[in-house]
Amino acid sequence: MTETERRDTKAKAAKSSAPSKRFDLPGGAVGFVESSSVVPLVSIVLSLRSGALADPEGKDGLARLTARMLRRGCAGLGSTDIESAFDRLGGEIGIDVGPTTVSVHGQVIRRNLAPFVELLARVLGTPTFDEEEVARLRRETIAELIDARDSDRSLAGLAFRRALFAGHPYARTAAGRPAGVEKLGRDDVVATYERRFVRADAVVGFAGAITEDEAKAHGAAIVSALREGPGVETVIPEPSPPAGRRLVFVDKPERTQTQILIGALGTLPSDADHFPLVAATAVFGGTFTSRMMREIRSKRGWSYGTSARLSIERRRHAFTMGAFPAQADCAPCIALELKLLEDWVGEGINARELSFIKNYLVRSHAFEVDTAPKRLGHALEAELLSLPEGYHSGYLDHVRAVDLEGANAAIKERISTKNLVVIVVGTASEILDQVTAAIPDLAGHEVVPFDRD
Repeated sequence: MTETERRDTKAKAAKSSAPSKRFDLPGGAVGFVESSSVVPLVSIVLSLRSGALADPEGKDGLARLTARMLRRGCAGLGSTDIESAFDRLGGEIGIDVGPTTVSVHGQVIRRNLAPFVELLARVLGTPTFDEEEVARLRRETIAELIDARDSDRSLAGLAFRRALFAGHPYARTAAGRPAGVEKLGRDDVVATYERRFVRADAVVGFAGAITEDEAKAHGAAIVSALREGPGVETVIPEPSPPAGRRLVFVDKPERTQTQILIGALGTLPSDADHFPLVAATAVFGGTFTSRMMREIRSKRGWSYGTSARLSIERRRHAFTMGAFPAQADCAPCIALELKLLEDWVGEGINARELSFIKNYLVRSHAFEVDTAPKRLGHALEAELLSLPEGYHSGYLDHVRAVDLEGANAAIKERISTKNLVVIVVGTASEILDQVTAAIPDLAGHEVVPFDRD
């Protein structure tokens, strides 16, 4: 690479890592724009600062039901009319509900941006919440929840959250449970909309073929469709670690393959050792050549895929390691995962591993910021989760600054080998005894049916 090419590469990297432009909108709302003329498309995201955790106790799934109802009718348009109108504009919208956010995602071709925004504002600002549509969506949601039981991976994830965060709001599910969703009615939906779809909690982002001035004008049009009102305060305490090693076996008949999730509490983005732990976790299970992949897949062929990862949220969230071996290999796979975890925590990583992973993370970061919507996503995540300043824009510097002593100290400080949750989805009558025997110092276990509400 010539010196000129190196300078161009550095300039492009600096531009892609620069934060999206932030601006104020009416009623306390906030806007972001990430302009790019690469393709004639505009992506729009409206996010709210409260999500599933703000649902009243016993009404899990209410925020999601309310958000999905926005597409089921507004002033002068029924559900079919809304979908047809977005299609005619060459646009699309989708809904996403997480623990602490609700987001409406849209994308449209540049030439139809103005009518798309007008339609989006109409949908957001004048929902009708027709009684029959609420009942229809409620039935569809319950059917989806029941169908989701066919996914062993989904069952493992749900059981993991409930076990790791038992008694904590993070144990709740955005989708809800069939029996709970059945009780949700139109009055619940209307109250949720009026309380939570307010300007004060709105964060609007634009990415693609749009200027900053256009983003400000269209952002104002979108948030002006929402109600005035105070923001929603969601109180989330710090979660407590599990007590000892605990197994939850999700019993599902006639399994030939299992799902394994093992985990503990992980990291907060504001931790001083956050990025050292991110790098160390990538060494352990974040690449195709990681320790877990080498030992579980390459040497033994027990699972096609295996990995370890850290989740981030407003409070300390999960460290997880997973695999999906055949039933016959489930118990030895768990034993090996626990041994690998103990070695990782006890002995740490070495200089060669750290050098490799730092180079990998730096080079692969280009794929995390190579489009305007991805860069916008970083800006929105930082705003909505209150990430430390420069969390994303300074990512490369954070990674380069990780040293071996800091990485190994972070592992010991943050990851417990004693206070763990082990989740298995399989057939209990065939492998439960082997699985319990494979977990040293097991404090207790429970078997739950896969179709438990």
